[in-house]
Amino acid sequence: MGILYLVRHGQASFGADDYDQLSALGVRQSRQLGRYFAARSVAFDAVYTGTLKRHTQTLASICDGMQTALSATAWPGLNEYDSEAVIAAVHPEPLARPTTPELYRHHFKLLRVGLTQWMLGRTQPAGQPSWQDFQQGVVDALTHIRQSGAQNVLLVSSGGPIACAIGHVLATPPEATVELNMRLRNTAISEFAFTPKRHALQTYNTLPHLDAPEFADWVTHA
Repeated sequence: MGILYLVRHGQASFGADDYDQLSALGVRQSRQLGRYFAARSVAFDAVYTGTLKRHTQTLASICDGMQTALSATAWPGLNEYDSEAVIAAVHPEPLARPTTPELYRHHFKLLRVGLTQWMLGRTQPAGQPSWQDFQQGVVDALTHIRQSGAQNVLLVSSGGPIACAIGHVLATPPEATVELNMRLRNTAISEFAFTPKRHALQTYNTLPHLDAPEFADWVTHA
């Protein structure tokens, strides 16, 4: 039986002109995760990432923490959806940049609505695949990993694809899949045990590498 570690990227640059860039804290979170893996002698015989900068930067910082190099397969089906397009499909008016707690909450409230409507097939965000095609890109990655012969696999992606993977394995309805997405924290680990035939959820959204008082303010969601 193999273990697939699904890791959400480190904190990105929410509210900046380019979200797809790890913040300084995101780099530290990812490096600390690498140290955690190294301290427990966790080794990977296969690594997969999306092609976004925050995915490859997270993996690079994990490698820094592990003090080892990991060769990764880039898998575009593990890329995140465009949250602005998802929101615009249900709220066409431009949103102010989320610089206050109220605007932040408003952004994510609209994102929940937009994701649910997209999953139900009631909207089609501009420039995005159908939800079925988005999901298929994630499922294809899972199938490939299951059948690859690898036993200890690291996958670095975003909240949307990871929630989609968990929702697929658990057969959750759209509303529950959205909540899985919203709860995922930066550099959180979720684990699947897998055989050539199936995946099974073992852990969800854990932060063992940040489970110490000195890391209390390192826990983030965006």
